[in-house]
Amino acid sequence: MEKKTILLACAAGMSTSLLVSKMQKAAEEQGIDAEILAVPVAEASDYAEKNKVDVLLLGPQVRFMEADFKKKMEPKDVPVGVVPMADYGMMNGAKVLDFASQLMKG
Repeated sequence: MEKKTILLACAAGMSTSLLVSKMQKAAEEQGIDAEILAVPVAEASDYAEKNKVDVLLLGPQVRFMEADFKKKMEPKDVPVGVVPMADYGMMNGAKVLDFASQLMKG
């Protein structure tokens, strides 16, 4: 399976950095080749324009931007989803990784 790029965007990119490391650990344990990174929501569109992204996950605190991001990412065929609040709050990397995988499958 080719390497997948999972981009997380939140208000400042800080709270998602812990989630990124938990997701990377889950990916390693499951044998999934993935690059997982977090950026502030203000930089997410720009990053996705310049780099290959397979899925964009928004932190619950920026869920109000979901429709905008779906519109921006549609031409690039990049699925967009909001990380479920419970999984985000508990920093459940395995569940969020699974959520990202479901979005990529369509």
